[in-house]
Amino acid sequence: MQLSVGSRTKNMTQKPIWRALALGTFLAIGLPMTLNAATPATTTVNTTKLAVTDTHVTVGILHSLSGTMAMSETGPAQAEKLAIDQINKSGGVLGRQIKIIQEDGASDWPIFAEKSKKLLERDRVAAVFGAYTSASRKAVLPIFERNNGLLYYPTFYEGLEQSKNVIYTGQEATQQVLEALNWLAKEKKAKTFYLVGSDYIWPRTTNKIARTHIEKVLKGKVVGEEYYALGSTQFGSLANKIKMRKPDAVLATVVGGSNVAFYKQLNAVGLDSKRQLLLSLSVTEDELLGIGGENYAGHFTSMKYFQGINTPANKKFVADFKAKYGQKSVIGDVTQAAYLGPWLWKAAVEKAGSFDVNKVVAASKGLELKTAPEGFVKIHNNQHLWSKTRIGQAQKDGQFKVVYTSPKLIEPNPFPKGY
Repeated sequence: MQLSVGSRTKNMTQKPIWRALALGTFLAIGLPMTLNAATPATTTVNTTKLAVTDTHVTVGILHSLSGTMAMSETGPAQAEKLAIDQINKSGGVLGRQIKIIQEDGASDWPIFAEKSKKLLERDRVAAVFGAYTSASRKAVLPIFERNNGLLYYPTFYEGLEQSKNVIYTGQEATQQVLEALNWLAKEKKAKTFYLVGSDYIWPRTTNKIARTHIEKVLKGKVVGEEYYALGSTQFGSLANKIKMRKPDAVLATVVGGSNVAFYKQLNAVGLDSKRQLLLSLSVTEDELLGIGGENYAGHFTSMKYFQGINTPANKKFVADFKAKYGQKSVIGDVTQAAYLGPWLWKAAVEKAGSFDVNKVVAASKGLELKTAPEGFVKIHNNQHLWSKTRIGQAQKDGQFKVVYTSPKLIEPNPFPKGY
């Protein structure tokens, strides 16, 4: 991957700056480079008593490795460790090797809060890579802001948030949801929609935005909206309601293990992709491992990344991931967004010449990844990423065929007017 700062991408005469920022990401796609810079003194790069020594810097990884969300969060944790392994092999960050303290949020929001407090207050980690659901993010956010910690959050989410202590490497709603609804209306002529999701903040807020867009912008109609507790497995009644109301499209925000039962029960009443248009905002390659490609084949998903993106950078990333975690492993949207976190942190730290959170955050704004696995991205001043949106159609083999890519990067807008 290649990095640069702000909009100065054409001025390649500033070679010392570009070379310093690009080092880690060049290595991520396998180009041989070495680190020769002298290691700066700890007293100059760590003035806020973080876990930084002359030889090491400690970071945290916080995801659900157990419970209903483990099927979605294991991949992101693996990607973060892969990125950190690659960074360490390249020479580390400011000449220091990265140590990891990994904690299990156990699909329980109070546990996420407890573990984040431990990482920040006891372990004094320089950054944390993690959280997944909006409920887990909301649970840890006050702790990061109170302790001035730094969180790299990889999941697509509902927006309506901007914190000085978070770098959001996933999409917010205007990038993912609105683009998907516009595609459904234009390409599939959808006018009536059924909204169904898990019962917590992301699906409810996302569907509030979706309903507004459907009714006010698309001049369509929502014919049903329902929510189910995390971990629910009983969707037979819902499937029959969808079958009875015959919406042009179902917009699904069901998460975690519930997806397995949801799609199997839709198929059981005849609502496969041949009979019902459905687009999910949460099913990636990771979820398809549990759902089974045959139960979701033909349905659509809106994400910024799919494993099958045909670029050299993505092929290298996929090969590296499989080499580390097995040839049967798959890579979903959040897994790729999680992989970006350590690289963006490394680039910002080295641009700032410091591990201090305030300096790293200031240095992050304007950073660009030219050859990230998903393609070109950059950090907006609101600390979200500019990125493209893609629509993928699921295949029986558990992969997606990309049927639509937004023509340009979509600017992140976490506080859209009128929504």
